[in-house]
Amino acid sequence: MLVDHFPLLGLRLKTPRLELRLPSSEELADLAEVAAAGVHDPETMPFLVPWTDRPAAEIARGVVQYHWSRLGNWTPQDWSLNLAVFHNGSAIGVQDISALDLAITRRVATGSWLGRRYQGQGIGTEMRAAVLHLAFAGLDAQEAASSAFADNPASHAVSRKLGYQPNGVDRRVIRGALTIDHRLLLTRTAWEQHRTIPVTIDGLTPCLPLFGLDQT
Repeated sequence: MLVDHFPLLGLRLKTPRLELRLPSSEELADLAEVAAAGVHDPETMPFLVPWTDRPAAEIARGVVQYHWSRLGNWTPQDWSLNLAVFHNGSAIGVQDISALDLAITRRVATGSWLGRRYQGQGIGTEMRAAVLHLAFAGLDAQEAASSAFADNPASHAVSRKLGYQPNGVDRRVIRGALTIDHRLLLTRTAWEQHRTIPVTIDGLTPCLPLFGLDQT
């Protein structure tokens, strides 16, 4: 079976409302359509790479190509896991977690997008809590990094709920204008103090070598 050769296909994260896992081909198509329908107010750009400033068909194709590229370029030293987020059986967004030399740095980074119709319901908090549980409880990370532009209050609200602290700023150019990118950091201690959403992990052990970790 394919999962025997690529065990990440069997990894499952579950919260009270959500399941996070790699999508099938048809589910990836569903995700592409969700993205093409809109994931943010077009008057703003919450992403460092303005991938949503394109025609809907190009956005959808880009979601598919990016997903494939992350899996195709995977190494235990440099990986990015783009998990589809499922709510009531439907794919509604993507939550990613990535790392460089995790076995040494013990640091991960996260990012996400969510279909507009599913925003404002606490789902963003729940899906990030799921990958933070994977990072700290499953992969023994010590830090989780994130960032959000100054005009992205929803992302900042999620980070505050989960215990992140400010960690400096970067000056970015987005759509030809200066944008302040606020770096955020969550330590293991802060995660332990703020975790309130129950998360279960299935299928992790055979994946550990792919994350650059011992299977012990």
